[in-house]
Amino acid sequence: MKVKGDAEEPYIGLEFKSRDDAREFYVAYGRRTGFTVRIHHNRRSRINNVVIGQDFVCSKEGFREKKYMYRKDRVLPPPPITREGCPAMLRLALRDGDKWVVTKFIKEHNHELMSPSKVPWRGSTKSFISEDEKDRRIRELTIELNNERQRFKRRCAAYQEQLNMVLKFVEEHTDHLSGRVKDIVENIRELENEQPENSDCRCV
Repeated sequence: MKVKGDAEEPYIGLEFKSRDDAREFYVAYGRRTGFTVRIHHNRRSRINNVVIGQDFVCSKEGFREKKYMYRKDRVLPPPPITREGCPAMLRLALRDGDKWVVTKFIKEHNHELMSPSKVPWRGSTKSFISEDEKDRRIRELTIELNNERQRFKRRCAAYQEQLNMVLKFVEEHTDHLSGRVKDIVENIRELENEQPENSDCRCV
């Protein structure tokens, strides 16, 4: 299989070292051909959430949703339609954990292509956060979130244990107080029962 430096047009089996290399290649191909590129869906592993597939499409892929076209509160007329359901796309899949391979390439567009000199220059892809960098940050945030959840669970367990200790102490202390009160009540009753006898006593 050839790598990107050997090809001017995508084909199934073309390999790249990274998603960013593939994006730069397809963007450059689009600029030469007469269309702009948009990042589309990616696919993640169910095991470790790592990105294992990526689609790049023509910017005219899909259609604008009708709710944006027929808004009741719209004051100005809707902007020109930029999406025409173009099928052109490039699909990549991660292979062997370190290379990206083209698994699907649709060359045909359903609209007129621009002159290469008129293709909008959207800036160098180097000025944006790379796809691999974004994926790395997502994984780091996911790990951090999971760690925070574990710490939260441990704190909750510690608080629950402390609460149980307090409740046990209160229960034991309450039982002790109840016993003391019961003893005092019994003593008072005994004194009340003895009082009449003592009050009838007369000295000789």
